[in-house]
Amino acid sequence: MKREAYWVVIPSYNEATTVREVAARARRHCPNVIVVDDGSIDGTVQALSGLDVTVLRNDENRGKAGSLMRGFDHALAHGAAGVLTLDADGQHAPEEIPLFLEQAIQYPAAFIIGVRRRDQRQTSFWRYTANRIADFWIGWAAGMPIEDSQSGFRLYPARLLRTVTIPHGRHASFVYESEILIEAARQGFELKHVMVTVTPRSGPSPSHFRPLADIAGIVRMVAWKLISRGLYLRGLYRICFKRTESGSPAHHYHRQEVPEHIHK
Repeated sequence: MKREAYWVVIPSYNEATTVREVAARARRHCPNVIVVDDGSIDGTVQALSGLDVTVLRNDENRGKAGSLMRGFDHALAHGAAGVLTLDADGQHAPEEIPLFLEQAIQYPAAFIIGVRRRDQRQTSFWRYTANRIADFWIGWAAGMPIEDSQSGFRLYPARLLRTVTIPHGRHASFVYESEILIEAARQGFELKHVMVTVTPRSGPSPSHFRPLADIAGIVRMVAWKLISRGLYLRGLYRICFKRTESGSPAHHYHRQEVPEHIHK
């Protein structure tokens, strides 16, 4: 599988100050880049003018899940072998896209998650705590340890996007990215990890992730999945004991040093 077979989708909501640079840097590593403008009112479309990327605009805000799905549908319709996603706010380094593509070419059916270093995730106590709670619940429902379940830097294989159907309306928001992890694991997709770096948000707008509301939605979704499987005690056993038997997932990360200048 060639790198040209993969697409990049960047959902964007009021990120006009950063989205152009993110898209342009992504374009250097992947010829197929889609920016989905989720009904922004800050001139996002104008900020992308003249850039050799595909711009899809939602007439009204659909939420992150709805924007991702629109980008996925476009990429799949054009024969994408897989779709890589990253945020438009500048936190993710597009220069790390090759790390995902290397893994995808070697494991074309794998679902690849970009895992942030723990010290970078701990910049906010409450956000880190909320993320760790989400990791536990999602890992339980998935039946395997999940690290950084809230990372938006991922590569979805085309077969996963074609076979797994879950709600993606505006109400789903960040729940979609958690639920697809669970469904991918249940349907036997291999999960791979790539260690990535993050930088502080460089744009003026705050994060669209709401630690309390979004984590509550994730917990409700996971609780229902566990109840529907009789609490899935096998999954709880796997994340509590299999981790120590086989080693932390961190031992299996694909690592590569990335020059510091890429984040500047």
